[in-house]
Amino acid sequence: RCCSQDEFRELRGCASDNLLYIKEDLIIPHDMTFHYMIETKARGKSGPLFHFDVHDDVRTVNDARIEKDESHAGKIVERHWYERNKHIFPASRWEVYDPQKKWDKYTIHGGEVNGKIGAGL
Repeated sequence: RCCSQDEFRELRGCASDNLLYIKEDLIIPHDMTFHYMIETKARGKSGPLFHFDVHDDVRTVNDARIEKDESHAGKIVERHWYERNKHIFPASRWEVYDPQKKWDKYTIHGGEVNGKIGAGL
């Protein structure tokens, strides 16, 4: 018997339409595939949403304005939980992912400031 079956017992009866996947403060729409997001190098508020390159360096800079290419684990929440708590942190920061949206200013790890994210691509 797998231990993960016991870990998320409350999600057993939940339909997939009632679940939200949150990645880097963005709600990923149900029609968006991971393959598409990885292939198109989808970007979030602080850099790539999914990054699978190998790096030797370890960053010690903790500046929110600096683009990071390490990725945090996503969150899965029930839609009704989100609706009840969307006015409370951290859900108050979440917004629906839009592949067309560009965040104006960011700095890459070298320190130079760039304008629009898509400008240098």
